Amino acid sequence: MGNGRATAIRFAQEGARCLLVDVNADWANETLTMMAEQGGSTHDAAVFAADVTEEAACAAIVSEAIRRFGRIDILHNNIGTSTGDKPTFDLPVEDWDRIMTLNLKSMFMMCKHTLPVMREQRAGSIINISSTSSLSKRPTLAYKTSKGAINTLTQHVAAENAAYGVRANVIVPGLIDTPMAIERRVRETGRNHKEIRTERDCLVPIGFMGNAWDVAHAAVYLASDEARYVTGVLLPVDGGLLLKRG
Repeated sequence: MGNGRATAIRFAQEGARCLLVDVNADWANETLTMMAEQGGSTHDAAVFAADVTEEAACAAIVSEAIRRFGRIDILHNNIGTSTGDKPTFDLPVEDWDRIMTLNLKSMFMMCKHTLPVMREQRAGSIINISSTSSLSKRPTLAYKTSKGAINTLTQHVAAENAAYGVRANVIVPGLIDTPMAIERRVRETGRNHKEIRTERDCLVPIGFMGNAWDVAHAAVYLASDEARYVTGVLLPVDGGLLLKRG
């Protein structure tokens, strides 16, 4: 299961009213079904198809949430790709632009359009998903750069909006056993799933990869009142990976 889907389920289990946004409505509807199957509240939950690389779509997401719920308490930005990334000397500009637009610009635009709502409410929690790649040596450029910029963006938003009761934090996942991470490596290397998982497990000090629920639990904490005094934080969920890399 992917991080975003697990987080939506955990939010629903805590009683949140969720607007599930995806470029593919069918994927979001699958998440909605799983929310109900796993004991989550689907009261007022809805699916909204949108391409968050377009500013008009980001504005429309915020408008739809306000129309349905009257407020926005949590903005959870979980999106990213590293497909096509390469070393600096070999990276096509169009791939740089594509990765930066999806990973970084989308989060900026969602924050831009959500912040006026949260500032008026004088309350809100923004959670952006980064990566340990942002804080450690990596062989490719655009993904690392985009995730590092997400860290900086979030810290700026936290400082800029603290006086309005708006918190902003970053989850920094390490090696997580998700379909995007595993299936891509199977395709690219021709190796089997067990080999890929074993190799990644051995890289983690704690001895195994995390899963999407580990990221989701962290998101629930950062969204909750228990984290009311936490803002501008980069929270690693990495089994100690940064102790080796960072």
